[in-house]
Amino acid sequence: MALFSSSTLEIPETSNIPRHVAIVMDGNGRWAKSRLLPRVAGHKRGVDALRRTVQACVELGVEHLTVFAFSSENWRRPPDEVSLLMRLFIRVLRKDLHDMHKEGIRLKIIGDLSGFDAELQNAIQYAQALTENNTRFCLNVAANYGGRWDILQATRAMLQANPQLAANPQDIVETDLTPHLCLSCSPEPDLFIRTGGEQRISNFLLWQLAYTEFYFTDKYWPDFGKELLTEAILSYNNRERRFGRTSEQLGTPAVPARSATQ
Repeated sequence: MALFSSSTLEIPETSNIPRHVAIVMDGNGRWAKSRLLPRVAGHKRGVDALRRTVQACVELGVEHLTVFAFSSENWRRPPDEVSLLMRLFIRVLRKDLHDMHKEGIRLKIIGDLSGFDAELQNAIQYAQALTENNTRFCLNVAANYGGRWDILQATRAMLQANPQLAANPQDIVETDLTPHLCLSCSPEPDLFIRTGGEQRISNFLLWQLAYTEFYFTDKYWPDFGKELLTEAILSYNNRERRFGRTSEQLGTPAVPARSATQ
């Protein structure tokens, strides 16, 4: 599986359509509450919004989509809601998996899977194995995921793979760590979207969002789809992505960034 370079080391190619979109799917519960419905209704409608968004990404030419489905902090929610979310996760995997496979979509679940029960872990492993060679589109679902956890687990994996670095920390460079991060198989996100009116990243992709453009909307996630995705992309097109350069340099060939050892 291909590894992608870092935007702090190299200047990536950009276009009007972001190659990778990351979304915090916020507002399911508030959407339901505003309609005097139980929170479960919001979560179910949120699944429909994800289906619409995946289809919209494929139609618009986005190649990678990473969504925040369940954070490591979401275990603090009421036990009944957590249990419902786990059951919904399994149900969606089983219902949508073969359609995704037929459409050439690769599914990757990122996060600490050890926190899930055996039934869900088996469903995840099966889904990833079935779709791992698909290349049309990549859907990354962050579940029991936290950005700080990601950096810590990558650091541990890096030191296990390169034990000599523990005794020589001055030799550690960014490229030693990045292959062990959860999203090493996708380019860094070009566009980050958060629905629901909040303006924070909530421990999501802390490493990967270094040069990502942010877009916030008051719309709740169950209302999201192609129209709102297109609005976010139009906003993205108005951004000047400099990656450390000046505006005057944008028309000139890119100069590689200095590495930590230079």
